Amino acid sequence: MTDHMPATGDIAPDFTLPQDGGDQITLSTLAPAPVVLYFYPKDSTPGCTTEAIDFSTLLPEFHALGAQVFGISKDSLKRHENFRAKQDLSVPLLSDDGTDVCERYGTWGEKKNYGRTYMGITRATFLIGPDGKIAQVWPKVKVKGHAEEVLAATRALVSA
Repeated sequence: MTDHMPATGDIAPDFTLPQDGGDQITLSTLAPAPVVLYFYPKDSTPGCTTEAIDFSTLLPEFHALGAQVFGISKDSLKRHENFRAKQDLSVPLLSDDGTDVCERYGTWGEKKNYGRTYMGITRATFLIGPDGKIAQVWPKVKVKGHAEEVLAATRALVSA
């Protein structure tokens, strides 16, 4: 059962997940850096590839603001490494193979596609402020222009 999606102003649920390349990332240790978490369904699918390329392209601008960006899916670290290498991605990818973090962020649940029902990840993005609270949520993300929109929100958060 999926928990509700955290809302603006909520404390971001803490987690530790493995990152492609071998590091463990613990959300609470990244403070006071703003953090962007984008949840996506599956490596190497068209929308997810576009989103990862867009975030990779803008990553230097996020870093210039002191912000960290992470993509999260339930794909294995091996799949993440293949995806990064094939698409020349710079954005770090975290593996939530047990879907625990997806469930705590309300992005794991029932999906329908071509009349078929299955469990999967809903594309959603969270901007977490320096105080560890969620500054903005994008539920049901449309990929086109999304990374730019998140960058603009991050810029506004940092300059507030």
